[in-house]
Amino acid sequence: MKNITNYIRPLILSGLFFLTFGCKKTLDVNVDPNNPAIEAASPEVLFPSAVMSTAGRVGGDMAILGGIWSQYWTQSFASNQYKTIDTYNLTRTDFNGGSDQLFAGALADYQLAIKKAQDASDWRYNLMATVMKAYTYQVLVDLYDQLPYTEAFQGSANLQPKYDDGYFIYQSLLTEINTALTKDFTSIPLTGSQAKGDFLFAGDMARWVQFANTLKLKMYLRMVNAKPAEAEAGIRALYTDGANFLSVGAGIAKFEDSPNNSNPMYESNVRRLNTTTNLRASYTFSSWLIENEDPRATKYFGTASPIGQNQGDFAATQQEQPTYANASVAAQKATDPVWFISDSESFFMQAEALERYFAGVGAEALYNQGIEASFTASGSSSDGFVGTGELYAYPTAGSFETKLEAIITQKWASLPGSHALEAFFEQQRTGYPVTSPVYSTADSYIPGQWVYAKNGVTGGGRFPKRLVWPASSRDRNINVPTEVPIYVKVWWGK
Repeated sequence: MKNITNYIRPLILSGLFFLTFGCKKTLDVNVDPNNPAIEAASPEVLFPSAVMSTAGRVGGDMAILGGIWSQYWTQSFASNQYKTIDTYNLTRTDFNGGSDQLFAGALADYQLAIKKAQDASDWRYNLMATVMKAYTYQVLVDLYDQLPYTEAFQGSANLQPKYDDGYFIYQSLLTEINTALTKDFTSIPLTGSQAKGDFLFAGDMARWVQFANTLKLKMYLRMVNAKPAEAEAGIRALYTDGANFLSVGAGIAKFEDSPNNSNPMYESNVRRLNTTTNLRASYTFSSWLIENEDPRATKYFGTASPIGQNQGDFAATQQEQPTYANASVAAQKATDPVWFISDSESFFMQAEALERYFAGVGAEALYNQGIEASFTASGSSSDGFVGTGELYAYPTAGSFETKLEAIITQKWASLPGSHALEAFFEQQRTGYPVTSPVYSTADSYIPGQWVYAKNGVTGGGRFPKRLVWPASSRDRNINVPTEVPIYVKVWWGK
């Protein structure tokens, strides 16, 4: 990760020039020629810095949040690190780093890179930065619902930008992507040094087009409940235009096992905490893996028969739950990749789109590809799981909902790790995996069904569906909307 390391320092420095949610001000009127203002940076410097900021948060603390709320993991027995997440007790003073850095770092850098690229008619960096800006915004909108967009990144001209609703931001981002795709970004390829700064595709602009199309597909699928006609029209247009989608993962796979150069979730959860045991296997997921004798369990938990803790049951005593002391930990490596969109996720999205709008023609094959890609990533074989008559056979004779449940359940099974946040979003959109009417200690519990955390504070079995706007924004911006409870769905929620 030598090249990535070179851009982490500029990333940290650039963040100092921006206040929360796009409000920038100059720190000193004197300019050190050895430390030029961020405005002087080129897209070649801004873009990789911003990408690493996105990867660091989406694949770091946000992945931990998503993994707990997706019931892959739960707070370790008799430990404390993630109790507020596991009990749905996050408030405006919690979990602010992700939104702060992504706005003040990544999004501000993407926006500046786009402006500089457009001024120079450099449509390569324009497309790359536009796609990553849209991806990063999409994650934040899915977590917070309303954010500054039309008045963001104006610096001292507007230190209190208004908040736009999530649907408007989605529409605007899709327009930005479409406009970027109309430009000529292939006639001049990236130079060798520029390609090294493209940590996703090493300058392969065809892959960036696929990433753009796949991100559009994801955003339209998010809209199927709230804006069904618009979602259908957008997806049909993609297929009518012959859009190509990702068949390889879009993300960062260049980490190394050394401080500050590791996978960000590993760095946050293992290296900095100096322990491997804070995240234990949730019984919700581990029981599903064991029920199906799924070999991916070894990749996810280091054993074919993981021992799980019931979700949110960290306060149980040794006498009450004697197995908890030996509960399996989340298996992590410093060199694990961070995926923005994985290959298996792309295949599952395409399968859903074909089922929704094209009579399911080709959906089974893409569903199978998604499972196979997930098994391959885990280092295991999908033999006995994929195909007619096998355990995870596509329910070709079933209803649309039966097929959707199969697709989303397998997507859930493919996402543990630094892409875990996506599983949380998908459950809010589709309702799959379904929620259990009983807690996981009941004899009637069905493995894989989500349970309300044992020590949840929201009451009434109300699961988390969003984050509340952070105090770091509310204290500076009078336009932050009235606080919405964590259990209220975002605009596209089911």
